[in-house]
Amino acid sequence: MAAGVPEVDDTAVVLYRWMLVHGGLRAPDLPRAAGETGLTEEECRTAVRLLTDTCLVRVEGDGWQAVSPQAAGARLLSAPEAALRAHEEELRVRRDELQRRRDAFTGLVPVYLQARQHAFPQGTIDHLPDQFAVRELLTEVIDGCRREVLVSKHGGSFPEAALREALPRDLALLERGVRMRSLYQHATRFDPATRAHSERLIGAGAEIRTLPEVLPQMIIVDGELGFLPSRTGGALLIREPDLLGYLLDVFQRDWEYATPFATGPQAAHDISETVKESILALLAKGLKDDSIARRLGISLRTCRRHVSELLLGLGAHSRFQAGVIAERQGLTETRRPAPVQAAPAPVPAPSPVPAPAVAGPGGPARCPGCGAGLPASGGRRPAPGRPARHCSAACRARAYRARRKPGAGGAGPAAGA
Repeated sequence: MAAGVPEVDDTAVVLYRWMLVHGGLRAPDLPRAAGETGLTEEECRTAVRLLTDTCLVRVEGDGWQAVSPQAAGARLLSAPEAALRAHEEELRVRRDELQRRRDAFTGLVPVYLQARQHAFPQGTIDHLPDQFAVRELLTEVIDGCRREVLVSKHGGSFPEAALREALPRDLALLERGVRMRSLYQHATRFDPATRAHSERLIGAGAEIRTLPEVLPQMIIVDGELGFLPSRTGGALLIREPDLLGYLLDVFQRDWEYATPFATGPQAAHDISETVKESILALLAKGLKDDSIARRLGISLRTCRRHVSELLLGLGAHSRFQAGVIAERQGLTETRRPAPVQAAPAPVPAPSPVPAPAVAGPGGPARCPGCGAGLPASGGRRPAPGRPARHCSAACRARAYRARRKPGAGGAGPAAGA
């Protein structure tokens, strides 16, 4: 039964046909109708009730008279059809009202575009054709900066000419009390010209942090104007607030996890270990030396030297075997450092020569670099190569450099990154 309208079954159809042939059905003729149709008297009574409910028969005297299907349908379905037409009319009125309101919003589009054009007379995204136009506009924008400049630069070193050109402009910016935050790659710490430039800016009040990988070159001034590199040359000038908001969120996320730029042997050592961990993770993904060097902003020669040291530290004879060992030992898992705090607690420097540590009676083996317990194999097959004797690649590399120091049977200290 659909929408309150009963359906006629096969038994009712058989009796309906008999009534049409015999001109109706009287109550005393029920036994005869049952015998001729092959139905029981109870089935005939049920069929009569159903035919009456569907308006296919009407009561007439002491019996029933068959009605045409068209008349029955008109009588039975007229009320639902009328209700449906009323509902359709209501929907049409509501649809027309929605369209009227949509047209009203569409009519505001010229107002919106005119206001946006007034706020951004040059458009929200513009293309600067070459580096000369970029430098000219950037100098003008920096001179008018009021609050903050954010910089993200990809690469392990920057041209000395570009650094000399930018230094007076950046120092003048800092002298005016404008905040300047820059994100570089770790490899910039080992480039003399870039390191000297960074130290000058830090001394003047700039904030510089580094990551293994950063966004391509990006500059955002006062959160209102952004410069992004263009693949066709020059740069894209961004004024769109939503896009600038997205870029600011990305910069802030990387800034919180970046390492403050610092000098000194220990700072360089820690960053060198981080670079090696990044190389190991990319190595396990199957990247070639040139791709790894390009992503981390280091030279191909430095990348290959780090790869050789990692192979030696893992006891691997090939890049593929090194990737397998690193995966099994969990050395390629992504480990982001904790966000930089305002006043980090001092951490004592590790001992330059790790003291050997052995397992206690029945206890687990311990790392000779930091004393942490080594993970048990858990009955699994050991990884190919040398068995794990250190808890991390950092401790392994530290022990390796300690063995190479003069007086420790080595050939001398390893070079920095």
